[in-house]
Amino acid sequence: MTEETTPKPAAEKAEESTPKQAAEGSEKSAPKAVAEEPKTVKKPLEKKPDVVFVGNKPPMSYVMAVMTALSSGAISEITLKARGRAITTAVDVAEITSNRFMKDLTVTSVGIGTEEMPAREGDNRSRNVSIIEIKLAKK
Repeated sequence: MTEETTPKPAAEKAEESTPKQAAEGSEKSAPKAVAEEPKTVKKPLEKKPDVVFVGNKPPMSYVMAVMTALSSGAISEITLKARGRAITTAVDVAEITSNRFMKDLTVTSVGIGTEEMPAREGDNRSRNVSIIEIKLAKK
């Protein structure tokens, strides 16, 4: 004894409502005495256009990112940030951008440092990773 059901058209589904939905519908028309709690909306993290994080991509990808950010006119200074093996790529990006494409771009400051990274799986101690920040500005 199995029943076979056929899918109902959307119009018939909209007409049917459960008793709970009917009760909610009547509550909507009546004024509420209880104040609703304000809803908090989480904003996604906004990326700053004045910072370019250098990684494993080819240097020209980052050169294009720097040129795009600076040519928009909204900013006149940009920072390149890199860690570990990507430091050489960040230096290349700064040099390529300032020597080949944007002659009016100068290196205003270079900062170096060390970050302590958490231990990898299987390791029991943290490790130190070198970092660099290169600030480029239009003259």
